[in-house]
Amino acid sequence: MHEDSRYEAVRSRDARFDGAFFFAVSTTGIYCRPSCPATTPRRRNVAFFPTAAAAQGSGFRACRRCRPDAVPGSAEWNARADVVGRAMRLISDGVVDREGVSGLAARLGYSARQVQRQLNAELGAGPVALARAQRAHTARVLLQTTGLQAADIAFAAGFASVRQFNDTIKEIYALTPSELRAARPGKTGRYGPVAPHAMPGVLPLRLAFRGPYAARQLFDHLQRRALTGIEEVSGEPGARTYRRTLRLPNGTGIAEVDEAAGDGWLDCRLRLTELRDLTTAGQRVRRLFDLDADPYAVAERLAEDPVLARLVAERPGLRSPCAAAPDELAVRAVLGQQVSVAAGRTLGAALVAAYGEPLPEPSGALTHLFPRVDDLAGASFAGLGMPESRRTTLRTLGAALADGTVTLDTGADRDEAERALLGLRGIGPWTAGYIRMRALGDPDVLLTGDVAVRAGMRRAGVPTDGPAARADSWRPWRSYAMHHFWNVPAAQPARTHPSTTESTGP
Repeated sequence: MHEDSRYEAVRSRDARFDGAFFFAVSTTGIYCRPSCPATTPRRRNVAFFPTAAAAQGSGFRACRRCRPDAVPGSAEWNARADVVGRAMRLISDGVVDREGVSGLAARLGYSARQVQRQLNAELGAGPVALARAQRAHTARVLLQTTGLQAADIAFAAGFASVRQFNDTIKEIYALTPSELRAARPGKTGRYGPVAPHAMPGVLPLRLAFRGPYAARQLFDHLQRRALTGIEEVSGEPGARTYRRTLRLPNGTGIAEVDEAAGDGWLDCRLRLTELRDLTTAGQRVRRLFDLDADPYAVAERLAEDPVLARLVAERPGLRSPCAAAPDELAVRAVLGQQVSVAAGRTLGAALVAAYGEPLPEPSGALTHLFPRVDDLAGASFAGLGMPESRRTTLRTLGAALADGTVTLDTGADRDEAERALLGLRGIGPWTAGYIRMRALGDPDVLLTGDVAVRAGMRRAGVPTDGPAARADSWRPWRSYAMHHFWNVPAAQPARTHPSTTESTGP
C-alpha cells in the first residue's frame, strides 16, 4: 500500500487494516488504528507507521478511544521467512524480555547490530522498542482486568523496575498506571479486554482477530485431536470451550478459549503459575487459533481459482491452526504416522500418561503437561503398542530437538528446519511438511501427496493430475487452500490413508 491508499482506509474506517499499519495525527499527538471511530483528520496532518512502536518512538501516544495496542498482529510476519519476520515472531513470544537483544540475535544467526539495523530500517523501531510496546500492552491488560498491585504488574509485564513501568505507561497512554486503571473500558469494550468481574487467579483476555472467523471448523479440528490429560473440549457445537495445559518459560499455565466469537474477538482465560508468562501464553494461544491471519488477503488470492472461490464463499474465515507447543506438535505428528486419527489420539494419550509431567493440582480433565523432549530421547516406549521403528523415530526426534539439531521455535528458519527433519530417519516429506505448517506456522504449505487433500480436490472438481502446478496461483496461502480441501464434505466416510493420521482431516 502507498500512503494515499492507507489514508483511504482510514477515511473508510476499514478494520481489514487494523494491525497492518497505524496512523498518527500531528495536531493531537495521538496514534490510532485505521478503524478508529474518531473524526477523520486532514491528510496533511497524518503520518503512517508500520508498528505501534514506531509511532511511540516518534512521540505519539495511544488513542484512548480505539486502543490501537489491542489489534491483531500483522499476518505479514507469519508469511515472511526473512530475518524481520522471524524476529517479529520471536519478539512476540517474549524472547527479548527473557534473553535480551543478544539472545534474539543468536537465535536468528545475526549480530545484534545487524538485527537492530534491519528492524529500524524496515519497521522504524528496534527490538527493544518493539518489546517495550508489547510490555506496555501487557501492563494495560493487567491494570484493567485484575486487581493486582501496580508493582506486581510492572514485573509481570516484563519491566525491569517500577520507575520504568510508570514512565512507559505515562508516555504511551498519557496516564499514570492508577489513572489507566480507573479508565477501564465499559460500554466501548469492543476494542480491548473488558473483565470487571474476573475470578481470582484468572486472567481474562479478548483475543482480537480480523474479518470472518470459522470457529466451528477450528474447534472441530481441535476436538478430534484432543489428548486426554493435556486437552479437553466441552460443550455443544457453537458453545464449546477448549482447554489445555501450557509449559511456559517461567512456569505452567492453563488456557481456556470459548468457541462463541464476539465482535472481532475470542474470549480467553489464563491461569498462570507465573504472571511473567502472560505475554508468551497469550501469543501461543493466538498462534494455535491463527488469530493474526488476514482472511481478506487469503480470500482475494484463493478466489482467483474458480473452485476455491466457491469453497471460500462457503467457509469464510477458515483458518490454518498452528501449535501452542511446536516440539509437542512434532512428536504428535510422528505418533500419527500409519494410523488413524483416533488411533493416533489414543497413542498420544498413552504417551502423556506414561511420560507426561503431572500438574501439581489437576484442573478438571487436565492432569499433565506434555512430556519434555529430553525425557523422550531416552524413553523405551514399552507398552505403547508401537513398532520398534516408530519408537526409534520418536527417540531420534526427541534427541534432535533436545540438542538443537532441529529447532522449531517461532523464529526458526523454516527451510533449514525442514531439511533437518528430513535428515532424521523415519521422517518423510509429509511429516516434515505438516510440522512446517503447524509447528512453524507456515501459511504456504501444500501436502500434494496427502490422500485426503487429493480426495477433497476431486470432490471439489480440481484435477489431481498436476495439483502442484495449479497451486502456484494459490501462493502464499496454500495452507489455507489445503484446509478448504480437507473440509470438503465426503459423500461417504473417507477411508483412512495407511501412511498418516492427519491425511483423514485438517
